[in-house]
Amino acid sequence: MTKSQIIRYFMLRSIGNFLLLFSIFGVIATFGPSLWYEAQYRLAQARGIRFTIAEEKDNKVKTGFGQILEQQRIAQNGGFRTILTGPKEQILAPIDTQFSILIPKVGANQKVFANVDSTNEKEFLPILYQGVAHAKGTVFPGMRGNIYLFAHSSDNFWDVGRYNAIFYLIKDLSVNDDIVLFFENRRHNYKVSETKVLDASEVSYLVNSQEGKEETLILQTCWPPGTTWKRLVVLAKPK
Repeated sequence: MTKSQIIRYFMLRSIGNFLLLFSIFGVIATFGPSLWYEAQYRLAQARGIRFTIAEEKDNKVKTGFGQILEQQRIAQNGGFRTILTGPKEQILAPIDTQFSILIPKVGANQKVFANVDSTNEKEFLPILYQGVAHAKGTVFPGMRGNIYLFAHSSDNFWDVGRYNAIFYLIKDLSVNDDIVLFFENRRHNYKVSETKVLDASEVSYLVNSQEGKEETLILQTCWPPGTTWKRLVVLAKPK
């Protein structure tokens, strides 16, 4: 091989290696958070771990309730170490009793941010870094109509994994699974009634949120995982 051929060979090889590494990084960045939660969930299932929600009297959270259970909450958020070596009975304490969601089946425990404009990406994308968003214009726990909570959304395909991916696990929820909301220091209990996959353009649950005759909790995430093509929604009714 001539000197110019050798240089060309190494240039092409370097470009090929760069593109390969860039592709691997893109896959990890997009699907990494979802796969992380999936792995934890499957490991918890294999160990037979059962998550329960801390009880409080009269369905009302007393002052200092969150502080009393801080140790349990920290332990639950210990990730793989807690899943591998922690107790098989683990307690979930609400992150914020003003507004938070807990899903025992998948070990989800997230703060909810109220009145977020679901049509304004500049408003809802920063929120989804921190927790779950409550869609502006929809009702609150204890009211008739639709309570609409969403997470794991993005403006770009390659950006999906950067946002709160815990709602990715709602795909594993089944009819009669428990969901608990804490709102203004009160606990509200729900059971899953139905799951659906909808087009991204479907907004009837949002537009008609205050017209319902009964209370319905709706959880929404992107579907399939790592894309923004469709929406997976979970519907739940008060217990």
